[in-house]
Amino acid sequence: MSDALTHLSLGEASERLADRSVSARELAEACLARVAGTDDRVGAFLRVTAERALAQADAADRRAAARDRRGPLDGVPIALKDLFLTRGVETTAGSRMLEGFVPPYDATVVERLEAAGAVSLGKLNLDEFAMGSSNEQSAYKPCRNPWDLARTPGGSSGGSAAALAARQCFGTLGTDTGGSIRLPASFCGVVGLKPTYGRVSRHGVVAFASSLDQVGPLGRTVRDVALLLGAIAGRDPRDMTSSARPVDDYLAGLEGGVAGLRIGVPREWFAGGVEPGVEREVRGALARLERGGAALVEISLPHTRYGIGAYYLIATAEASSNLARYDGVRYGLRAREPRGLAEMYAESRRRGLGAEPKRRIMLGTFALSAGYHDAYYTRAQQVRTLIRRDFDAAFERCDVVAGPVSPGPAFRLGERSSDPLQMYLADVFTITCNLAALPGLSVPAGLAGGLPVGLQLVGRPFDEATLLRAARALEREVGPLPAPPLPAGAA
Repeated sequence: MSDALTHLSLGEASERLADRSVSARELAEACLARVAGTDDRVGAFLRVTAERALAQADAADRRAAARDRRGPLDGVPIALKDLFLTRGVETTAGSRMLEGFVPPYDATVVERLEAAGAVSLGKLNLDEFAMGSSNEQSAYKPCRNPWDLARTPGGSSGGSAAALAARQCFGTLGTDTGGSIRLPASFCGVVGLKPTYGRVSRHGVVAFASSLDQVGPLGRTVRDVALLLGAIAGRDPRDMTSSARPVDDYLAGLEGGVAGLRIGVPREWFAGGVEPGVEREVRGALARLERGGAALVEISLPHTRYGIGAYYLIATAEASSNLARYDGVRYGLRAREPRGLAEMYAESRRRGLGAEPKRRIMLGTFALSAGYHDAYYTRAQQVRTLIRRDFDAAFERCDVVAGPVSPGPAFRLGERSSDPLQMYLADVFTITCNLAALPGLSVPAGLAGGLPVGLQLVGRPFDEATLLRAARALEREVGPLPAPPLPAGAA
């Protein structure tokens, strides 16, 4: 019975809670049992907060008994990428630098989920400080793809996608700086949405690159993602970059279909390098949308080729600035018995930071240094403007841009660890969305060689509703992917 419960979607679990055919405690206990039975193989969780979750579930059951449910998330077990500050619960950002750090307050999105009655099971694995595409950069343990435990779940929100695919919870939150929600969603066969920059508050979220980071939901169905987005979106006075634009009702038009929708297909996204199985599934998904009444329009995004270069200058420059705060003085790891202030800074950062954060700090510091700032950082910002203009021109001819999330399906763990450039190229189709501050979504398109493939949809600013509607139309045709075949011994 408990295992059957964990295979419900978030929406289905919410309906069962609403009609009182299942209790929040039963759902929480089922998820905790599932985590206990599978996570030694998957590695999605960095810490499980079982007592906290059961207390929240009991509170949800008391509200249900009093006919005072707070909404569709009340009593539903979810989990959080370990990048969101959670009062009283260790938050590490996947780094030794923050090992033992217990925040005194909650991130805004955590507050909003708790206000909605969601039950938090714990904190999820990620690449250190969200810097990575495979979740191998976590300082604590790698996360594995439930579809094939020898492969990556994608990064940096690998734990957020893997926990859903492994049926450990019903919804998760991640962050997306250059594809860190969409890539794991594609690799693990779930739905992941990176909202428009400013749609969701970043207050209380450990920063990587502040002009690119955005919080977003992951779920096993499009409806699940719409429910989560509705709970966390909206203006936050504590985040000056959050938008005051009213939040749409993301469920209202979800079943509206794609008749009359113009879908732009960038020729640059299929120009070469996309594995045949991925291209087959993506083009098949586009054909399904066309049969549903959408019009496919060939478009060009000519500056796509410069996206990787621009992104890894802007993101590393901002990372260099943001990570300067981890100096061993105010919080986090501090070197013991240093012989002076400079040595304390250096030794604390040497011990606390992993290889990838160090690499990005050095790249960013170089790009911002005297004599190189205009040649690199300023020019990257100019390219960013050109990329945004490419999308602006495209949206004069189409309503949604569509293509692959990544050139290939999930790659093997360790396969790209010694070649950072190959690792970075996994995000070649996702980073332009962040540079242009647009919403982007990954929805399962099918399987290639037994591994999930996602279709990426990119929309106009604050038009998440259209992305969700188009994704739902494909989901009706393809259906949510089945549970992956976890090895013997799984719960």
